[in-house]
Amino acid sequence: MPYVHIKITREGATAEQKAELIRRSTQMLSEVLGKNPATTIVIIEEVETDNWGIAGESVTVRRQRGS
Repeated sequence: MPYVHIKITREGATAEQKAELIRRSTQMLSEVLGKNPATTIVIIEEVETDNWGIAGESVTVRRQRGS
């Protein structure tokens, strides 16, 4: 039973985009590893940019600075 956990920043991914991530992740595991799509679980977790850090600072700060 494959389990895929995708974390993205909460910045407006649409329901359609998330559905595409789920579909393609499931398809990839089926094609590459022969996993059963019926037992493949995909979770998408959206994280606030204040709670996502890169190189010692939040994504919010980096985006405000233009990095």
